[in-house]
Amino acid sequence: MSGHSKWKNIMHKKEKSDAQRAKIFTKIGREIAVAVKEGGPDPASNSKLADLIAKAKSNNVPNENIERVIKKAAGGQEKSDYEGIIYEGYGPSGVAVIVETLTDNRNRTAGDLRHYFDKFGGNLGQNGCVSWMFQEKGVIVIEKAADVDEDKLMEDALEAGAVDVNSDDEVFEIFTEPNDLHNVRVALEAKKYNIISAEDERIPSNYVHLDNEDDIKHMNLLLEALEDDDDVQHVWHNWENEGEEN
Repeated sequence: MSGHSKWKNIMHKKEKSDAQRAKIFTKIGREIAVAVKEGGPDPASNSKLADLIAKAKSNNVPNENIERVIKKAAGGQEKSDYEGIIYEGYGPSGVAVIVETLTDNRNRTAGDLRHYFDKFGGNLGQNGCVSWMFQEKGVIVIEKAADVDEDKLMEDALEAGAVDVNSDDEVFEIFTEPNDLHNVRVALEAKKYNIISAEDERIPSNYVHLDNEDDIKHMNLLLEALEDDDDVQHVWHNWENEGEEN
């Protein structure tokens, strides 16, 4: 698992999303609304909602925004009926791309995504065309602070149900099975670890390095277009040198 590379990707996205806070709030709000409709408004009995509230707070979403979305969804005031659809395709030079969406109009979303891929040197593929290259894992990112002992963290994480721990210069990454993410996060929070993020992720089994300047430019533009689309919740890919400029 490429912990260091993944963390750099998170940092790259975080820097960009800070300038688009309203859009990030909207996307997380949409996820929260769906979780409330599916599992109820109480995070104590809806672990998915609890995880999304933690995600919202880590992205600096104000508490009143979170409470407003939950109340609206619980009261049936959220009229949009969002459907989760996963799209798969290829970017320039065969970079594998998975796009997770929540949409109230699948025809619009499919058309927009096909346009982005075609415009920037890729193509939208069939379901399953690239997902076999990725492994679903829960990933918890913890700040590497002076008072965090790596051996003790590893012991606590594995005891809580984690399957692996990675370390780099800036953070620790705790890997779990998807169904164990919530319990491991809660256990580590109880031990006062500073959790930066905790989400289900799709981790590629291998990475593609782009050397051609046009490919790098177009891959950056493709990712920007996808992440700017309101229907797109997550984008996973196996581009190793993400964020490089042409």
